[in-house]
Amino acid sequence: MAGISHAIRACATASRRSLSAASAAALPKEAAAAEVRAAAAATGRKWREREDGRRVQWVFLGCPGVGKGTYASRLSQLLDVPHIATGDLVREALASPGPFSKQVTSWLAEIVNHGKLVSDEIIINLLSRRLEEGEEKGELGFILDGFPRTIRQAEILEGVTDIDLVINLKLQEEALLAKCLGRRMCSQCGGNFNVASIDIEGENGGPRMCMPPLLPPPQCESKLITRADDTEEVVKERLRVYHDLSEPVEEFYKARGKLLEFNLPGGIPESWPKLLQALNIEDPDNERSAAA
Repeated sequence: MAGISHAIRACATASRRSLSAASAAALPKEAAAAEVRAAAAATGRKWREREDGRRVQWVFLGCPGVGKGTYASRLSQLLDVPHIATGDLVREALASPGPFSKQVTSWLAEIVNHGKLVSDEIIINLLSRRLEEGEEKGELGFILDGFPRTIRQAEILEGVTDIDLVINLKLQEEALLAKCLGRRMCSQCGGNFNVASIDIEGENGGPRMCMPPLLPPPQCESKLITRADDTEEVVKERLRVYHDLSEPVEEFYKARGKLLEFNLPGGIPESWPKLLQALNIEDPDNERSAAA
């Protein structure tokens, strides 16, 4: 990935391919779905077998609060590749004392606090720096979380590096809203918890969805705080903006046979093994836990 910054600048100024052109080349719906399932299975089996010596180069898509960070982090540990979350890159930039941070801190703080999406230029700059650092350290792949969010970002990323697989996590909107409003953080230890207890009807006559709360230990109970952007109004606006932007990105990757749709059936204990099965990945620790 040498010269990533140059590649990003070049791609950003290049003429944009239209989504309709990409969609015209797409396979029929049934054939495309079968091909994506086969590609996902092959990727899971052969994640150590890339010709360039790298492991996986995956993207996680999904609404805010769906759990992208949780599942991407678990997979990054299992596959020994870094989990790169654009939200973390933004927060690190806000906390950094460097000149870049001073230049954009006030703008970024306003965007983050009101639940709006950060501009392409800022995200691309931050991601460029992170990928270059990874290249210098000899990292063998990555799992991106929260990028790309727009067609423009997807096109820029495509010009910079090859993406093997795009995993699109989906969850009922009622459960999403409850999860986002239930998020809490301990002001002392920084631990993340969720006080929402979700028990809702399944979609289309499916089984009920039950997700228990992730409660804090006693020493954290009196120190819980809520994120400034986790209000119902801001969360609903985040979901609306995301849906407006995400559908074209999903079509972009579907047309390339790289999109894997995964409907979360419940909480982590239920969803994690099924996600591994969909990716055809074995987790020895998970198998030992199941056998115990």
